[in-house]
Amino acid sequence: MSIESSSIKLLPGWQNSGPGHWQTVWEQQLGYERVQQHDWLHPKRGDWTARLQDVVLDAPQPVVLVAHSLGCILTAWWAAHSPQAASKVRGALLVAPGDVERADLAEQIPGWSPIALQKLPFPAILVGSQNDPYCSAERAQWLAGHWGARWVDQGACGHINAESGLGDWPLGQALLAELMAEPTKVN
Repeated sequence: MSIESSSIKLLPGWQNSGPGHWQTVWEQQLGYERVQQHDWLHPKRGDWTARLQDVVLDAPQPVVLVAHSLGCILTAWWAAHSPQAASKVRGALLVAPGDVERADLAEQIPGWSPIALQKLPFPAILVGSQNDPYCSAERAQWLAGHWGARWVDQGACGHINAESGLGDWPLGQALLAELMAEPTKVN
């Protein structure tokens, strides 16, 4: 079964993904849908979770989530609390999770701790960087283990965002294609 480009949902992190970010490039060039949040600067976990639930339930077919930074933390939290996660999500590409349990980030983005650590009920790939200022590679790999996600080391690419200079990020597109090719699970 192929998946429509409209079934790919982009989940930016705190402050959204601006010009030059690979998520913005994918939205503009490939037609993927960005999940719009009520407040990008002062994110509330409950609000963001409810918005993701609405988007997923409104989708006519199962979706593939493409999350960056706080979007990864949102995905894990939502999946741990939504009874529809297993049936409505084909997979998730999780990129550069922000470690909201770290004191400096918890202060900037309050209300997002603890991080949900349950195994995700769908296939997932987590891509981390060796020099991400918001989450060490070791911590990202640890999260991947808890979430049951395949770990991919991007190397020294910072926060895997616009400043990383990835353009349309071919590696990310290849990993997304792998997720899209996963057979649909029968529940």
